[in-house]
Amino acid sequence: MKIGFIGVGIMGRPMAGHLQNGGHELFLVRHRSELPPELIEAGAQECVSSKAVAEAADVVILMVPDTPDVESVLFGEDGVAGGLTAGKTVIDMSSISPLATTDFAGRIAALGCDYVDAPVSGGEVGARNAALTIMVGARQDVFDQLLPVFELMGRNITRVGDVGAGQTCKVANQIIVALNIEAVAEGLLFAKKAGADPAKVREALMGGFASSRILEVHGERMIKRTFDPGFRIELHQKDLNLALAGARQLGISLPNTATAQELFNACAANGGAGWDHSAMARALELMADTTIGDE
Repeated sequence: MKIGFIGVGIMGRPMAGHLQNGGHELFLVRHRSELPPELIEAGAQECVSSKAVAEAADVVILMVPDTPDVESVLFGEDGVAGGLTAGKTVIDMSSISPLATTDFAGRIAALGCDYVDAPVSGGEVGARNAALTIMVGARQDVFDQLLPVFELMGRNITRVGDVGAGQTCKVANQIIVALNIEAVAEGLLFAKKAGADPAKVREALMGGFASSRILEVHGERMIKRTFDPGFRIELHQKDLNLALAGARQLGISLPNTATAQELFNACAANGGAGWDHSAMARALELMADTTIGDE
């Protein structure tokens, strides 16, 4: 298959590589950074614009940071929409607004093309290991056709519903992840302040009901102080903004989501917008005048 891939950054780079290794022909365009040389050396073709990517490819995948980025790539000058012809497919694997997704899908459908929202979870490690969770919003027949493509990048692949359902699921995912990071940080910080070894506490908890992927991966980051992204705090802030804005529209309260966002805001105010989201712990550490691990 001829696949266009726009957004070959921390996550997109290995995802595109898996597609290439799976035998697909790649068409790339620069978006905020240089193209990975290993993809070009392996045969990926560099295009002059997003429009040119869409003209060359059967399927165009987007993996960019935010809703305005997706809109610009799709509908801006020399955007994807300008290069589409009937029968092609756009897959947005970014994490963006569910409401905007529905609008974008309608505009792409008017061109005779299919639109799929397929945001992912699993971070850089999941992307590198082709072990991402992929949450798909699409018609069943379109999902069935694209499943072999998704299987090259992920393991837990679920059609959640029609277009927009994937992004709704991703917002829910980001709420749960943020609150789990906050819980692990509080638990390990409490242990440290009380005089216990956080590493040993984490080891003990990994065998009990408190065990989680967040405790395993991000608990270790908090102890070892390895806060290079990963998944940047500023991106998780964006996702929680979507959650809180959606909650206002739905007339519901998400009090702990709001607290997690304030902790991210505190990190960003202290120069941490680019830290891994596990560094939410630093906001709690500032208030406690204690660090979970040794700096």
